[in-house]
Amino acid sequence: MITLRKAKEEDLTVIQRIGTITYGPTYTHLLGQEQVDFMLDKFYSIIALTKQMMEGHTFLIAQEGDTDLAFVSYSLEEHGKHSIIKLHKLYVLPEAHGKGLGKLLINEVRNKGIESGAESLRLNVNRYNKAKDFYEKAGFIIKETVDIEIGNGFFMNDYVMALPLVPVKPA
Repeated sequence: MITLRKAKEEDLTVIQRIGTITYGPTYTHLLGQEQVDFMLDKFYSIIALTKQMMEGHTFLIAQEGDTDLAFVSYSLEEHGKHSIIKLHKLYVLPEAHGKGLGKLLINEVRNKGIESGAESLRLNVNRYNKAKDFYEKAGFIIKETVDIEIGNGFFMNDYVMALPLVPVKPA
């Protein structure tokens, strides 16, 4: 049986491990080893993960029995009069693919967004990552194309995707 738990600071090594194991195979062929190494240090070091947690990112870990298999991170963001729920990371260990963990985690974040009154669930995904198809099947639509400079001359070439959470009232 799959269960979800909210990560605590002592779980950051679990998140780092899952992120490190899944990030390389997902992105090395798209970005090259040098950029992957840079991004792992920038986004998955314990210092970086601690900072994300302190900035309001919530991490949920999916486990089967005592085995941690996947995680997601998200935060609530205010945009003027509107709020969105931002999905920052979602990674599933390769041996756990096909168990429905990605869908389970997205649905949990979606539900948290609805509970908080957010208008949409948003995420960035690399334009060449096959996860884009997964998100489209889950109902996300591409809102814009962005190139985000992250340092050392590297960019994240992403789609911003969104899933509406509540009906938009006519103006």
